[in-house]
Amino acid sequence: MFDAIDLSLLALDAPGWGGALLKGFLRSVELAVGGYALGIVIGICGALAKLNGGRVIRDLAEVYTMIIRAVPELVLMLLFYYVGTDLANRGMQALGYSGFDIDGLTAGILVIGLVQGGYATEVLRGAIKAIPRGQIEAAQAFGMSPFKVLTRVTLPAMTPHALPGMANLWMIATKDTALLAVIGFSELTLATRQAAAATREYFLFFFAAGALYLTLTLVSNAGLRWFEKRARRGLTAAS
Repeated sequence: MFDAIDLSLLALDAPGWGGALLKGFLRSVELAVGGYALGIVIGICGALAKLNGGRVIRDLAEVYTMIIRAVPELVLMLLFYYVGTDLANRGMQALGYSGFDIDGLTAGILVIGLVQGGYATEVLRGAIKAIPRGQIEAAQAFGMSPFKVLTRVTLPAMTPHALPGMANLWMIATKDTALLAVIGFSELTLATRQAAAATREYFLFFFAAGALYLTLTLVSNAGLRWFEKRARRGLTAAS
């Protein structure tokens, strides 16, 4: 079976499809990085809303995280992409503005970020609660503003507690990019499907795509272990 595989189809230049696969892979990485970063921002805001917000804000954050965790991610992505874009256009038209077309990369980052944000909220909320209360009270006693307490005490102190969960969310983000193929975004999975359909070499191209995803996972694992080691410097063995 392997003798019949034409490896020249993986060439970077036409008629090979290697260049298309690498381009799709890079787009997948862009999506994952952008969506993950947006998810962290949403997660921090959501965690603070649940811990320190008023009743209405806490309830809104709770509804958001409940929906994210209850509805399948593919359904959420379709809802955010199609329904969200349509509602935004209708809202702008109601205000007298013309509609807009959002590019695929931005839409993909927003969709992944909104999904990631729901899970990140719970991970970061638990990490913040793991911080000894005395550290935050000491910062407040020194007269630090809430923003300084957040950036100089809360975020650095919660990072070691949040890293295991956030590392898992990064891995999920890299795989969620494949779901965007259903809305026509040209990332690695869609590029692989197109190459396989055009050449009928399904095994070759899906094996190549799997190898690229595996490479990303291995590199990510190495980077996350290094970052976790740095974040845990100074912590006692008991902690």
